[in-house]
Amino acid sequence: MVVKKTQQRLGFKTGEYVVYPAHGVGMIVSIEEQEVAGHSLELFVINFEQDKLTLRVPVAKIKSVGMRKLAEENLVAQALHTVTGRARVKRTMWSRRAQEYEAKINSGDLIFISEVVRDLYRSEEQPEQSYSERQLFEQAMDRMSRELSVVNRLTLTESVQLIEKNLAKSPKRTKSDSSDSDTEEAAA
Repeated sequence: MVVKKTQQRLGFKTGEYVVYPAHGVGMIVSIEEQEVAGHSLELFVINFEQDKLTLRVPVAKIKSVGMRKLAEENLVAQALHTVTGRARVKRTMWSRRAQEYEAKINSGDLIFISEVVRDLYRSEEQPEQSYSERQLFEQAMDRMSRELSVVNRLTLTESVQLIEKNLAKSPKRTKSDSSDSDTEEAAA
């Protein structure tokens, strides 16, 4: 049994965009009450349009899953500034770095996601990325661009272009900077 209920709970309201760490930006379409295993649960119904996904999150679990409101404009500016910085690639095995990048992406923290975008970005002059590097870069870029597009009221394409424009400002990495990570990846 589903009962549509209130329009607002814990500072979140229907029609509002939120960030759910494991899926990115979605819109709260309703707040419902459902009976599950004999218990009445209040749920946020969140729609992720691009993924064609609808998620039902118990109101009581919001803090523990890390759902948050969209970033403020100053945080977005800080994230864009982060991608202009020098890439910080640790000299550890690729498998360990990949786990760290994945954790940053799934944290839902815009600054952490922008660090992954910065660290995994490759310009035209740089060597080709491995498949797993490219996958992580695209996932981070997707999460960051979706949030920027909603906050700045841009299309997804415009937000990607904005991020790429800021990435182009970053200090250039040479082929020798990247060759170290290639040998580490081969060892992984």
